[in-house]
Amino acid sequence: MVTDLNASKAGLRLTFDPSLIKRYDKAGPRYTSYPTAVQFTEAFSCEDYLRAVERSNRESPPKPLSLYFHIPFCATLCFYCACNKVITKRKEKALEYLDRLYREIEMQGALFDRQRQVEQLHLGGGTPTFLSPPQLEALLHQVRRHFSLRQDDRRDFSIEVDPRTVDTGYLQALWDLGFNRISLGVQDFDPHVQKAVHRIQSQQATLGLIEAARRIGFRSINTDLIYGLPLQTLQSFSITLDTLIEAAPNRISLFNYAHLPDRFPPQQRIKAEELPSPDEKLAILQRSVEKLNAAGYVYIGMDHFARPEDELNRARQEGTLYRNFQGYSTHANCDLVGMGVTAIGQVSDCYVQNHRTLENYYAALDEGKPALLKGYALSLDDKIRRRVIENIMCYGRIDFPAIEASFDIDFHEYFSPEVEQLRIMEADGLIELSSRALQVRPAGRLLLRNVCMVFDRYLPQAQKTSRFSRVI
Repeated sequence: MVTDLNASKAGLRLTFDPSLIKRYDKAGPRYTSYPTAVQFTEAFSCEDYLRAVERSNRESPPKPLSLYFHIPFCATLCFYCACNKVITKRKEKALEYLDRLYREIEMQGALFDRQRQVEQLHLGGGTPTFLSPPQLEALLHQVRRHFSLRQDDRRDFSIEVDPRTVDTGYLQALWDLGFNRISLGVQDFDPHVQKAVHRIQSQQATLGLIEAARRIGFRSINTDLIYGLPLQTLQSFSITLDTLIEAAPNRISLFNYAHLPDRFPPQQRIKAEELPSPDEKLAILQRSVEKLNAAGYVYIGMDHFARPEDELNRARQEGTLYRNFQGYSTHANCDLVGMGVTAIGQVSDCYVQNHRTLENYYAALDEGKPALLKGYALSLDDKIRRRVIENIMCYGRIDFPAIEASFDIDFHEYFSPEVEQLRIMEADGLIELSSRALQVRPAGRLLLRNVCMVFDRYLPQAQKTSRFSRVI
């Protein structure tokens, strides 16, 4: 059944067409970057990165900075997890990691002009709250020694929080340290689902933290849900969603569980026969979208929903929304400096990624070298396609004259083969093409990745060597 949803506060329409979604539900990149990480290469050297930083420092005016720190440690293993993590209960592991991270902070800080303010800072993982408040305080002290952190209310300092290990006192400590945004992993409140994925998490404690964070004064509270987990049903996930909606977080991320056990070994512990069927999984998504829409949440794109007054929605309306390795962001004007094992950064027109194992990460820093493993320098064609893909992912629209003016091309001539492919999507009702624009229609809003794939010149080759998650 086709469902037409209206979000009057945002002026958006979203049509849920199950038959159309099934037809286009294929695997593809999530486009947190273009080109995607598949194209990163070890041929990209430390010297290449240094030259990119120099170019960035010479820009007038130079861009502000966004810092990302990867904290890989988790006390327990969530079977669904595809993140880079180290499972350990040994808290002393954090000490040797922080020692190396401090060295990297000093090394990276020396590269960037100190007049470039850090507007955005994010700690992800793993589990950043594996660190104690005193350890977080020491980490931020090191960051302030080597970078200029913004101190006013326009700063965007966020951290991922594990509700199983954090109490109100810890939240207060985070606030006192300058964090003003938190993200809580929820995934599912159903105890049977929690047991199946090895993540037992008290509903009462989670809801209590949301309320405490709001009372303390955090500007934004994000929560993560995952649909498609083992033992989930339409009814059980509806209860989870109703419970979370009642708690009214500012943002809800609704992720699709991608079962790739050959790529992510922890998923081998999930029983494939316990996963919801494709039809039930689609019904769960449809019900979720309907409930979020009815509760007043605005569909930002991909898997992100936000309250109408949230900064993500305002950025979408004002044309300043951005998508990077952490998802949707309001800081499109920043260079991103990633630090920690496997962290990814974006400086000037280059992407860089650190070593993926602690052993190699430690070894590089112990030798006084950058922790860089690989990277990528964008060509002019990459920049053109990146702009097009960003516009689709963030706004569901491509303004042809704007692209032509920025890159001195004729859009229809440059993308002649792609336009022919788009005609099929137009006939299916996903998009609308005119002489001046591509507009994603309501039926195509959940299929933004499919539209982007048309413009990805590396995808045919990447699909031969890499496995991507399915769109739905």
